[in-house]
Amino acid sequence: MTSAVISQEEKTLKKLLDDAVKIGKLAEKENAEAEQNANISANVAQAIKDSPISKMMLPKEYGGPQVSLREFGKIVQTVAYYNVSASWLTFLYPLHNTLPSFLEKKARDEIVNQGGLISDIFAALGTAEEDGDGYRISGTWDFASGVNYSDWIGVGVNMQLPGMDEPEVCLPILKTSDLQIVENWDTFGLRGTGSNRIIADNVYVPKERVLPVSRLEFAGRPPEEDYDKDYPFYHIPFFPAFYLGFPYMALGGTKRIIDEFKSATEKRRRLMDNGLLESESPRSQRVMAEITTDFQAAEALMESYITKLEQSRNSDNPTSPAEFFAIRTKVTKICTEIAVRVLITLGGAALYKGGPIEQFFRDILSVATHKTSLYEDSVQAYGMELFGFDSGVRG
Repeated sequence: MTSAVISQEEKTLKKLLDDAVKIGKLAEKENAEAEQNANISANVAQAIKDSPISKMMLPKEYGGPQVSLREFGKIVQTVAYYNVSASWLTFLYPLHNTLPSFLEKKARDEIVNQGGLISDIFAALGTAEEDGDGYRISGTWDFASGVNYSDWIGVGVNMQLPGMDEPEVCLPILKTSDLQIVENWDTFGLRGTGSNRIIADNVYVPKERVLPVSRLEFAGRPPEEDYDKDYPFYHIPFFPAFYLGFPYMALGGTKRIIDEFKSATEKRRRLMDNGLLESESPRSQRVMAEITTDFQAAEALMESYITKLEQSRNSDNPTSPAEFFAIRTKVTKICTEIAVRVLITLGGAALYKGGPIEQFFRDILSVATHKTSLYEDSVQAYGMELFGFDSGVRG
């Protein structure tokens, strides 16, 4: 019986990883279009939606494969090897499917059974006014990744729901069709993520589609008593789990950069070395060894991150949010340093626009600029906690 269960789990994961390769290769093939349009193509978005990948972080009651956090990261990393922007959305679309999982069943069923993709913006920049059994939401939010292909979006609003002692950040989940999308995403990297501006003007949302962030952070479960106890996002530190995909993207893109460096170096002859193959040069051999071992160190750090998340359910001494933050950003920092070293080792030949080194270099550095990847912020917070101060970070 056990072997049959394991076999089915392995088949499911293989299907998801095969789909991840297909999505990544399609995005790589259509990357020029994505760079020009500042958005992945409709073909890539549809491939994500059609794959069970888009449903892999839903509770089991909705028929998805419900993978582990480690498997989730592996799928994101696989797509990133081919295209980091596509991996950003292959991460965020199923990730945002976790949000309805914390709503009451009526709203959860409405959103999940509609079958569309979900975006979100946690920044509490909106306003809410009561209107009968719901609220009227207004506001402007930037960085709404993947919103052009989303049917739903959670937006940050500081509001006081019935039963709350004071206002707190909530995520009203709105229909994207009720919003204005302003295509203002014109960036150095991650251009295919289509992280555009959205504007809500007096948009109605029923109260059951308003998610208090405290339900994610402190309760870690939906409001009813009968719920999926095996769901990987319940009863763990939510935000460290919610952010885990960003370093996996960096790892996937960095593995590609290392492979591209090896391939370019094996075929390269430099005049300054009298035509010696670069792979025979101690200089490039040293670089190859160091970036490979640095990459292995980053992978090991990410493995420790996942292990700490898995152990958090039964731990009397849980990992602090700042430690999670510091580990995650250290992984990304190592990846950016590898990308920089490859670029300046290969020299001007790596600078041509649209080439793989140039593309992955821009995208990896752009992952490092996300607010959950900022290294200086993370080490400051972790250092505070190591000396007994409250850093105030969520993860």
